[in-house]
Amino acid sequence: VQLQASGGGLVQAGGSLRLSCKASRSILSVFSGKNMAWYRQPAGKERELVARISVGRESTYEDSVKGRFTISRDNGKKTVYLQMNNLKPSDTAVYYCNTYHPLGTYDWNWGQGTQVTVSS
Repeated sequence: VQLQASGGGLVQAGGSLRLSCKASRSILSVFSGKNMAWYRQPAGKERELVARISVGRESTYEDSVKGRFTISRDNGKKTVYLQMNNLKPSDTAVYYCNTYHPLGTYDWNWGQGTQVTVSS
């Protein structure tokens, strides 16, 4: 499976972006059965979980993005989305998607991610 993230860019603080991540070469039934998540990695820091969405479409968010970010999924398109509103400079990072497991493991290779840069 190849994870292709897109939608990043340069935006001013307070702005919005919508990220997409397609699991190409994935069988639709396999994607539909995976809990998915968005992660981000600021420069020089560890990758961190931002938001996750279950097979049943229940979503959970990291505290700093609650009320600003919304994760969603379209199983028919094998794609997970991240709507990001009221962006802050602290949101600057490379954003990735992958599967989610409570023990921190991942099912698929990381893609290249998409860079989000928020200027003050």
